[in-house]
Amino acid sequence: MSARSKARKRALDMLFQADVRAEPLTEIIAAEARRAAGEPERMASWLYAREIVDGVSDHREEIDELISTYAQGWVIERMPNVDRAVLRLASWELLHNPEVPQAVAIDEAVELAKQYSTDDSGRFVNGVLAKIAQHAVT
Repeated sequence: MSARSKARKRALDMLFQADVRAEPLTEIIAAEARRAAGEPERMASWLYAREIVDGVSDHREEIDELISTYAQGWVIERMPNVDRAVLRLASWELLHNPEVPQAVAIDEAVELAKQYSTDDSGRFVNGVLAKIAQHAVT
């Protein structure tokens, strides 16, 4: 697994944890930073995970608005927690990280959704992110 794939998983964990526990993201990030400091081999994935989480935090309103717009029939608060976290992290990559090709951001998100959420989550995440990717191009 690449360092960026590991970072996406770590970012998913942090976003999910903050959401489920209703804890401030800053506290979750601080705890992860302490863990990363004690495990130098995880530093590469930690740096990109931190960039994702900070980016989601900085652009949360815009990201959530787009997810709500394109997730037809779903209110963001009613989505499975994992799907919501996956959509947020991938949306940030699509909208604010030009280093990541859109196809890679979507494929990685779909894989996370398939692995950690419901049977239908992969298709759902793919559909919403495809629309956000089109939005990002325009």
